[in-house]
Amino acid sequence: MEDQKAENLLNLALSVPEETRERTKELNIGYDRADRTWEIIVKYHGDLASVLREKFPTVSGTYLLNDFAILRIPERDVPGVIVLREIEYAEKPKRLFFALNRARAASCFLPSQSGNEGLTGRDVLVAVIDSGIDLFHEDFRNEDGTTRILYLDDQVTGKTYEKAEIDELLRGEKTPGNFGSPSFDTSGHGTAVAGIAAGNGRASGGLYRGAAYESELIVVRLGIPDPAGFPRTTELMSGMDLAVRKALELGRPMAVNLSFGNTYGSHDGGGLLERYLDSLAQMGRFVFVTGAGNEGDSGGHARPVIVPGRIAEVRLSVGNYEMGFGVQIWKNYEDGMRIFLRDPSGDAEFELLPIRGTDRIRIGETELLIYYGEPSPFNAAQEIYIEFVPEQAYVESGIWIFRFLGKGREDTYVDLWLPSSAALGQNTAFLEPSPETTLTIPSTAFRPLTVGAYDSRTGIYAPFSGRGDTRIYHAQKPDLAAPGVGIMAPKSGGGYEAVTGTSFAAPLVAGAAALLMEWGIVRGNDPYLYGEKVKAYLRKGAKRLPSELEYPNPRLGYGALCVSESIPE
Repeated sequence: MEDQKAENLLNLALSVPEETRERTKELNIGYDRADRTWEIIVKYHGDLASVLREKFPTVSGTYLLNDFAILRIPERDVPGVIVLREIEYAEKPKRLFFALNRARAASCFLPSQSGNEGLTGRDVLVAVIDSGIDLFHEDFRNEDGTTRILYLDDQVTGKTYEKAEIDELLRGEKTPGNFGSPSFDTSGHGTAVAGIAAGNGRASGGLYRGAAYESELIVVRLGIPDPAGFPRTTELMSGMDLAVRKALELGRPMAVNLSFGNTYGSHDGGGLLERYLDSLAQMGRFVFVTGAGNEGDSGGHARPVIVPGRIAEVRLSVGNYEMGFGVQIWKNYEDGMRIFLRDPSGDAEFELLPIRGTDRIRIGETELLIYYGEPSPFNAAQEIYIEFVPEQAYVESGIWIFRFLGKGREDTYVDLWLPSSAALGQNTAFLEPSPETTLTIPSTAFRPLTVGAYDSRTGIYAPFSGRGDTRIYHAQKPDLAAPGVGIMAPKSGGGYEAVTGTSFAAPLVAGAAALLMEWGIVRGNDPYLYGEKVKAYLRKGAKRLPSELEYPNPRLGYGALCVSESIPE
């Protein structure tokens, strides 16, 4: 297989036996053991479908917009498919992790929403791609009891419900089928996100209504093929594809909220998920909004400075009962250095050598799978990926030490990332972490509005919120911040609850984007108010909190969301 056409994680997964992959949390994601197939994301050109029908007839695919596809390939055929000249690059799926009255007031919604001419989001779509929605909740129903949801795509059952079918469900004229819960949202995360972005507050008499409370909704309930209960990047890409196609069919402007993310990748916008998101953002009158993630204070990122001729150490604490995880090391390809890893006992140290293919080293009861990658046609950076695999039940606990010896002429740095904190025990973290560059992917993409979180009660940055910038390019990330601590939101099953996280700051901004598009596009004040222009207006209108001395900054971007100041006079 041409390994430089595939990411390191996919190369590593394909190079080790299935029984080894099954002892890890990440390497087997995308593999279906029952029919021995891989699900793989590709960027391609030409008529890939025809080529596959001719050469690999057992391969099936979901062809997305802009020459991206999700292929299901028998394991034996994966190398042959990837070397096809139509395939430009391939990645495996990754797991995704979750990342109001007071919030609306803090974000200056009330002046824009009040009065007979107040903005409500009317005729602008809000898309929520998440865990689903409690479609029975009053906040997503009109005064006559009908739904405000135009489409509900349920990836769990593979069915897309249109408004008329949802209204039948609400009237009890139709049974919903075997989707597990009449709410279409077993976790409640998507219900809260949708309510903050576009709930109308009917269940609270308007007290807890959302930002764009008259916007109609497109909802995607992400499928969960992962036995651990997490959706994957492939489901997110399919959900975005559906929302964009529906909006284009309807000819309507749309704000899209994405409150999921993961930590695997170069954090510079070069991954296929980020590139796909950027391509969709330029297809129509859209604004995509992503949360910055909740990895700011998780201890999951380290950035040591490498001085020529000196050793720099990074200490990684691995807690008890850790069942396996990966560590990414990203460096500039041109930077010369030697990299060593020492085990917790101090008895074993080995060098990570730039050999072709997978290196396997056993230390005590832990096996290390190492893939020393090279730059790819899509990314100039170099990744060294290490998967810690327990030989028995758990990875050896204690302090593992990475040692970097600079061989170049100038000071440089490397970036190390752990998996999302939601996938690790609380005692597994770098002991000298760097909270910068802790944005989750895809919030590192260039086009979307990236939203951090702050506490509107204190006016202070929320320490969990992911920080910018991206690893390579220096476009400001996050763009701005919104309240993300103790936000009142609709609760699946009825009522409201307080929620915290950048997952719930992002939909405030998605709702704000819908209001700006209503003012500009729907009301005729500015027919071009979408995409980067909405980003610029929200950045300019953001208010500067006194807790920060300089703006923009990697915590709050250009400041805190303020809708009324973002609309031109």
